Amino acid sequence: MTNRIRRERRAGMSDYKDLKLITGNSNPDLARAISENLGCSLTPTVVESFSDGEIKVEIGDNVRGSDVFVVQSTCAPVNRSIMELSLMIDALKRASANRITAVVPYYGYARQDRKVVPRVPISAKMVADFISTAGASRLLTIDLHAGQIQGYFDLPVDNLYASKVLLDYLEDFNDNLVIISPDAGGTERARAYAKRLEAGLAIVDKRRDAPNKAEAMNVIGDVRDKCAIIVDDMIDTAGTLVTASKVLQDKGAKSVLACATHPVLSGPAIERIENSELNQVIVTDTIPLSPEAQESDKIKVVSVAGLLGQAVANIHRESSVSLLFS
Repeated sequence: MTNRIRRERRAGMSDYKDLKLITGNSNPDLARAISENLGCSLTPTVVESFSDGEIKVEIGDNVRGSDVFVVQSTCAPVNRSIMELSLMIDALKRASANRITAVVPYYGYARQDRKVVPRVPISAKMVADFISTAGASRLLTIDLHAGQIQGYFDLPVDNLYASKVLLDYLEDFNDNLVIISPDAGGTERARAYAKRLEAGLAIVDKRRDAPNKAEAMNVIGDVRDKCAIIVDDMIDTAGTLVTASKVLQDKGAKSVLACATHPVLSGPAIERIENSELNQVIVTDTIPLSPEAQESDKIKVVSVAGLLGQAVANIHRESSVSLLFS
């Protein structure tokens, strides 16, 4: 390391002298990448289990009066991740932290954001209540499944867009592109990608018969002899994605790629992707990949650590976060 880099890092550390960055067990690699991006170290934190399964949290440094950022995606195991997050926030509040920002790159339960049938909970609101009641001062997240979830919080919410980093990767594709929305609800997202990439736009008309099951019916738009890129906020069981890719191939697409922020990849997702017509699936590291997913040649990961690091820096310095939305 050169003297110049050492001086720059020391100068950066002075900018963040009151900043503390901690993480639970859901996505420590992303937390480390954010800390490297900021040029500061993670605060030592113990998050483990007692013999009966209860979670033990212990913050290993003084946080009194500090600006603390807790990095914890609420991904699988979802309930444990939420509990870890809540207990870390509570520990920080009781340790007199000045401000606690929950950095939740992936917000679990977001798909249960309203009552679609009688006698069901609005789970996304319950998770918001957990985070708020635990003592968080604000939430920093990426690509909420529904933007209105921000209204479930009585505290500031910064909902960043991973398109900033995904588009940087997709710009290297010089082929004849068409951006695909896997359903009518994702048209706005797909249109934004198409505008940035100066590409065409198409929509897969689908009919969902049950949760985690979908049947693609038709394609609205021209995909023949084009490189089709399906964009979505998450990939769960990959049923919709794989069915859409087959329809696009049948309609004459030259190649089919997928691009999504959150790689939930539950159940048979990896097997479906491996056996599908998809050429590549581009995701971010808001959720860590399973060992099986890491071995897949079709899955490419781009990091949101730089985006989150800049947001953390701006929040800490009380400067604008809206600049990151452009």
